[in-house]
Amino acid sequence: MVLAIAAGAALYFKPLWVADQQIRLHLWQQHVRSDYVDVNGYRLHYFEALPKAGTAGTPLLLIHGLGARGEDWSTLIPELAAKGFHVYVPDLLGYGRSVRPDVNYSIALQQETMVGFLDAMHVSKADVGGWSMGGWVAMKLALEHPERVDRIVIYDSAGIYFPATFGAELFTPVDSAGISKLMGMLTPHPQKLPEFAQRAVLRKLAGNAWVIQRSVFAMTNGRDLMDFRLHELRMPMLIVWGDKDVLIPLSVGEKFHRSVEGSRLAVMEGCGHMAPAECSKPVVASTVEFLRAVPAIRGGERSYPAE
Repeated sequence: MVLAIAAGAALYFKPLWVADQQIRLHLWQQHVRSDYVDVNGYRLHYFEALPKAGTAGTPLLLIHGLGARGEDWSTLIPELAAKGFHVYVPDLLGYGRSVRPDVNYSIALQQETMVGFLDAMHVSKADVGGWSMGGWVAMKLALEHPERVDRIVIYDSAGIYFPATFGAELFTPVDSAGISKLMGMLTPHPQKLPEFAQRAVLRKLAGNAWVIQRSVFAMTNGRDLMDFRLHELRMPMLIVWGDKDVLIPLSVGEKFHRSVEGSRLAVMEGCGHMAPAECSKPVVASTVEFLRAVPAIRGGERSYPAE
């Protein structure tokens, strides 16, 4: 009874902490390593998953999005490792369990940090995947250091101009209405959080709001936009998109597809911006098919039905 009361109290007062422990326990059970590394003078947290014993594995760097962290890839990490990839999933500078220095949090800075992370991991070249803002970082990395990127995959990615239907305040809600609006933009099937969970979410967002605000400002000032550089991407590229994405609509993914010669578009039917988490089976299938293809897949479009 005492344990049940303690567990209930932890869930009520620290629901996000409890959820995080469940995710981390799952990853640990799947032999996913959690560690820290010094990158360009900053301490970054990262996850690492090795393929089956006796295989070297193909290096695969996964980069999370705005306001996210490495745990957001938790569904994909073990699946991709099981398919023969040596998976690296860092928390970007300012996010997750990485340090939060007083810097501008620009796409350029995050890209430089990812190059430093690859150096620290002694990875000379890797496949690179990025989700939302992370896709922008991945493309910036591929443009600035093409010798470090073999193939690239972007998931519901930012990076080019489009007429947004929301303001910067969307990402730092201060009340329950703001949380509901954000969730409605992220998933076609939002679930209303209980009040105690909403309070925990607001506390967490308030603590990291300044980093998110700087990231949003850096993204919206136009300096790192990809619009006029996409044609420079020469490595095989897969564009994965949820057809129900409201935050960054499919039309943006289609523009990426038209702008990058030889790119392939994979549309996840019934999925929103959270496709890699909510529609993990078709996302993993399309990713593995693309990254493993010999010769590399060039061009074309394919739709994947909802799970």
